[in-house]
Amino acid sequence: MQPVQRVAVIGAGNMGSGIAQKSAQEEFDVQMVDREMQYVERGQGIISNFLSEAVERRIFSPQQVEAIQGRITGVEGVENTAEDTDLVIEAVFEDFDIKTAVFKTLDEACGEHTILASNTSSLSVNELAEATGRPDRFVGLHFFYHPAKNRLIEVIPAKTTSQETIDRTVQYCKTLGKVVIICKDRPGFVVNRFFVPWLNEACHLLAEGVATTAQIDAIARKACKIGLGPFGLMNLTGPPIALHSTDYLAEQLATPRYVGVQNLRDMIDAGEMWDIGNDEEYTSEQYKTVADRLLGVVFAVAAQIVEEEICSMEDVDRGAKVGLRWALGPFELMNRIGIKEAGRMASEYSSLAGKGLELPSFFTDQVNSGINWDFSYVDTEINNGIATITINRPEAMNALNETVVGQMAKAVEACNSNGAVNTIVLDGAGKAFVAGADVKFFVDKIRADAIPDIYDFTKAGQDMLNAIEDSSKTTIALTTGLALGGGLELALACDYRIGTRRTQFRFPETSIGIYPGLGGSQRPARICGIPAARWAVLAGNFMTAQVGADLGLLTHLVDIADVDSTITKISDSGKPDNKYPGVCSNPESSVVKFAQSFYTDSNMQVLMSGGCPEGFDAEDKNISRQLKSLKFAAPIGLGMASDLIDATANTDLKSGLQLELDGLDKIFATADALEGLSALIEGRRPTYKNE
Repeated sequence: MQPVQRVAVIGAGNMGSGIAQKSAQEEFDVQMVDREMQYVERGQGIISNFLSEAVERRIFSPQQVEAIQGRITGVEGVENTAEDTDLVIEAVFEDFDIKTAVFKTLDEACGEHTILASNTSSLSVNELAEATGRPDRFVGLHFFYHPAKNRLIEVIPAKTTSQETIDRTVQYCKTLGKVVIICKDRPGFVVNRFFVPWLNEACHLLAEGVATTAQIDAIARKACKIGLGPFGLMNLTGPPIALHSTDYLAEQLATPRYVGVQNLRDMIDAGEMWDIGNDEEYTSEQYKTVADRLLGVVFAVAAQIVEEEICSMEDVDRGAKVGLRWALGPFELMNRIGIKEAGRMASEYSSLAGKGLELPSFFTDQVNSGINWDFSYVDTEINNGIATITINRPEAMNALNETVVGQMAKAVEACNSNGAVNTIVLDGAGKAFVAGADVKFFVDKIRADAIPDIYDFTKAGQDMLNAIEDSSKTTIALTTGLALGGGLELALACDYRIGTRRTQFRFPETSIGIYPGLGGSQRPARICGIPAARWAVLAGNFMTAQVGADLGLLTHLVDIADVDSTITKISDSGKPDNKYPGVCSNPESSVVKFAQSFYTDSNMQVLMSGGCPEGFDAEDKNISRQLKSLKFAAPIGLGMASDLIDATANTDLKSGLQLELDGLDKIFATADALEGLSALIEGRRPTYKNE
């Protein structure tokens, strides 16, 4: 599959310029196209202002900004879009005739391999596909504002879209770091299907005099666990967008309840915004009415989305959490409230709304059972003997919790016992491979004096990793994003680790009061030697993709375009002759040379006591960074991690892993463990007392 590299964005407004900027940030070659150069220049100005603010906030350096802007070429006229463009994203007015006119011009200007995409939030992708002249190379994309910040994207294939088009487009979206929801072409797709009626229902509540705008917003924030209420959101995005969207849904879905409320129409006609005062205090009766209605519409519509097979319930929740920044998705909210209470709200709203809001039978059956929804966070796909197990929890950076570990264990077991599978690939959805374990779990268990539960969780994690370690299949970790702590430990249990320039590794454990417990004190030393393992684990150094490859923690560092072919080559070659060579892959690397000279056995006593070894300058920037990292680590966790690494010199892997388990009761009983883990959650620097 030839990956996307050359991208054109048609329309240089706020959305189009944002898509162009994000694409350039991720090192795509970008054309920003509009009908006149003045509009192109306006888009370039929008990007420049955005990036200037990012420099002030130290998100980007001036050099990075210069490189980003250098990847964007302004183009006047759609007909001048380059013929060799891989992907064209149209981002013009939400008007079918305007869009189809743009696509007719693009079909003539672009080469046969070019994929055409429409950034649409409402129009029929199937109808647009037929109007493009290349229905097999067309796909709908719904970026969420601001596209350079919001991580969600809905990918909507038409019925005629080829699988290659879907695969190439999804790979582009993932390279942007987006959380991808592939959904069916239905009005509103996923998020707008429930979010727009939610906004309109707030207008109904206001029109009926149930509560004021401020009261409704306050109740919505509490009931839906969100940061901004419906009226505040409409003011932010523009009330006309809400009216256009809700009228569209009313027409397409034949649902009269969705017709825009008159108060919304009147306000737009007057050119005004919602007046939101400060009268947020409300009665219990007001809270119940508003919360029941707002949650009821969300629950009812979310059920319809799943019934119509637009996407899974997990993706509905994902859309709410990532795209709208809700703390919980609709189905998670139902579980939190209680399935029977959620069913009551949805049923009462369905009766109120009437036509078009009928509840699906699968939903009412679940409500009648009284059993909460059960979610799947691990997906398995088998193709030509290669099983890809994907941890699909991107809203939480694929963090490992009890549910994920249990589902991973079942997926690995199923692949290990499947004779048609010869290779297992582990992948993570979104921009992270796995960003460690769920820290809140540890904090809750410590505070509940339930440290044995931490042992059981860690033991289950080790068992799952051992099933990968001992697998007769060739195992590959596709670490093309962030791998921290437990995520890196998961990767190191595999035979091979594939990375790209976006790969980043780190063991943060000693800085948060604990030590690695899923093999992080054992496998690195066996892969790259004890001194390099000390550099990585004790000081918690961030590792770029190149450093990971130099150490040997990455076995293959490749271009994004070569990931699939690399997997195929590894699968064909089989398991490695020696997974644990005990030496770094690149002895000439400056990091390797430093680690092997600084973290020697003879220097460790001085380093562990807070000193600088003889022959090293404590004022040197690199040296001082190492000393500072060791100084700010939790002393008990640091000492135990050091002892565990040392144990690799005279133990086998199985014995070393047992040593990790044996120390859990001690480390998690320390005040420093609670302090470090709590500080991470609270976003502050921990204060360790060595106790």
